[in-house]
Amino acid sequence: VQLQASRGGLVQPGGSLRLSCAVSGFLLDRPAVGWFRQAPGKEREGVSCISSSGGSTYFADSVKGRFTISRDKAKNTVYLQMNSLKPEDTAVYYCAADGSFSGTICWYGNKWGNFDYWGQGTQVTVSS
Repeated sequence: VQLQASRGGLVQPGGSLRLSCAVSGFLLDRPAVGWFRQAPGKEREGVSCISSSGGSTYFADSVKGRFTISRDKAKNTVYLQMNSLKPEDTAVYYCAADGSFSGTICWYGNKWGNFDYWGQGTQVTVSS
């Protein structure tokens, strides 16, 4: 089981950055994947997720309208496109996946999916 996130970076406010998460070794070829982040001194929070089929996505209110999520089925990679970045988006970002055989759903209406496998974090800093 492997979740390989791309490197983050330093971006100016208003800028854009795309993170990727390559997924391999799961029971499902394409498990549900979520992106989470943790800023210094704050709890980890969910950012966005995408279902196994890619047909269902969810975004936290804080990023809605600015971030998009997609998956390339051929490459088994999930992308988080972050636009109009703000200093408050600064955090370590993690991708996670549901490792169960039935791990197709990423959002259950009021809670995140069962993300039990996590990739290494990647730092995103939004600053001028």
